Amino acid sequence: MPRIVDDFLRHIEAERRLSPLTVRNYRRDIDDLLEHLGCTREEFTPTSVTRQDLEEWIEHLYDKRRLKASSVNRCIASIRSLWRWMMSRNIASKDIVSTIHRGKTPRRLPTFVPESRMTEVIDDMREKLQHHDIEHLRDVVIVLLLYTAGLRLAELTALNRSDVADDFSSIRVTGKGRKQRIAPLPHVTQKIVKKYFLQISSQNICISQKKALILSNKGERLSHRTVQRIVERMLKGAGVEGKRSPHVLRHTFATHLLNEGADMREIQELLGHSSLRATQIYTHNDIEKLRLTYLNAHPREQGAQPKETKVEQIATQGAKVAQIATQGAKVEQTATQGAKVEQTAPQEVESESESK
Repeated sequence: MPRIVDDFLRHIEAERRLSPLTVRNYRRDIDDLLEHLGCTREEFTPTSVTRQDLEEWIEHLYDKRRLKASSVNRCIASIRSLWRWMMSRNIASKDIVSTIHRGKTPRRLPTFVPESRMTEVIDDMREKLQHHDIEHLRDVVIVLLLYTAGLRLAELTALNRSDVADDFSSIRVTGKGRKQRIAPLPHVTQKIVKKYFLQISSQNICISQKKALILSNKGERLSHRTVQRIVERMLKGAGVEGKRSPHVLRHTFATHLLNEGADMREIQELLGHSSLRATQIYTHNDIEKLRLTYLNAHPREQGAQPKETKVEQIATQGAKVAQIATQGAKVEQTATQGAKVEQTAPQEVESESESK
């Protein structure tokens, strides 16, 4: 009997060119199902699994493992991909996975650092460069690349020194599906990356065969977890409250671009999103910000606590909110007409909610 699971994993790695992290997740999810079924990869066949087996496994993930709906949905997606692959190669004749329902997950708005706060963070890090060693310089490079280039964690750790342009004006980024894009770097990042290059060369940190850009003191490529700890420590040291992670810096990059008037398609390209739909989540933050500004400024709404509603309503009310917020004179005139103001005030809405 051919090793079906191993062949599928080779397919998604070599042919679909999924990232190592995604392949690892697929492998883990499939192995988890097989363990639940009590069989090995060698023993697995499509006929050894029933729809009831899958439903019991999903129930186990919720009730025993206490996984969130988003994690369970990823597990279901892994098995669906395996089954579609088996169906396309006539290994399986019956699709028992496509009718399995995914759990509902609340959409969370991206967490980001306010623009004024992020400026203070960068200024603070640059000032401290004069009094710290190369390790601190590397950590500043990490934060700047995540924020000013909008990199994913996996994209950052995969960077090689050869990916940096000769004049340090841009970097070549390898994203999901091994798709490459060019990310421009602002002047402040260019200067610090150049300084980092000079330091690791002068201190012989990069003399090994390792090609990585972000290196440990021993010249090794940094792990994802190490970078996460560095970002957490750097942002905490700069006084950033709330969630502090590499992906928060990526969200911050996209949100700040949108707030400054960048086109949605341009942001999509800079983030390396294959679909504009993934990028549009950042518009919800922008509309929510506009709504809160209106509620705080309007004479009949000052002091009112905005209620939370669904993001779908935010999108449909966005144009109306913008129109009301920009027509200041008209709003002031209607403020004297209580009933009319109640009609023109936008319906308060509930906001809803990354991914190396």
